[in-house]
Amino acid sequence: MKRFYRSAAVEEFDGGFGISLDGRPVRTPARAALRVPTRALAEALCEEWAAQGDRVDPLSMPLSQLANNALDRMSDARRETVAELVRYGETDLLCYRAERPEALVTRQAALWQPLLDWLERRHGIALRTVVGVPPQPQDPDTIARLERVIDAHDNFALTALHMGVTGAGSIVIGLAMMEGEISADETAAAAFLDERHQIEQWGADEEAEARLTRGCTDLALAWRFGNLLRV
Repeated sequence: MKRFYRSAAVEEFDGGFGISLDGRPVRTPARAALRVPTRALAEALCEEWAAQGDRVDPLSMPLSQLANNALDRMSDARRETVAELVRYGETDLLCYRAERPEALVTRQAALWQPLLDWLERRHGIALRTVVGVPPQPQDPDTIARLERVIDAHDNFALTALHMGVTGAGSIVIGLAMMEGEISADETAAAAFLDERHQIEQWGADEEAEARLTRGCTDLALAWRFGNLLRV
């Protein structure tokens, strides 16, 4: 699409912030008014619009895409999204520990256990861990509490949480990311601990490296979107 505006600016409204292009308000693909809850997020979206060249490339505006999803899709998909994220708690990555080698066992304990401890301190949710791959059912009351925590997120935060959880394979990592407990780098380190250990031991092929790079990029985006909702 050819660029049709000269300048982008942040506009403040009752209950939120929006973007205007040459004084005209931006709308989502579904024609909803673009309103985001924080000035920090609005300024980041404005930067994406201002950075466009002669043509507007939506793929170069990932934060805007997430904001559009939050406004256009999350209301209708909210129940299914919450249910999907709850299921991660039933088989969370952090709850399944390696039996060996010792180096991996030690690294999992060092990176993962503090996040599980944080979840229990912060939300009173104690997930059970198991060594090996046999399924370990979680207590139904624990899962019910987890569902309440997830459902307390508004549609913007739920959009970021969903991206973080599905990218990391862990609701624990996703919640810690959203609440600022861990940085973007720490989020990726916890999520891809096993993959990085394998690469260190056996080396990486081009496909594995590309997959890891994409995963880290997606988690960094989810972390940034969530952080912009907090500041």
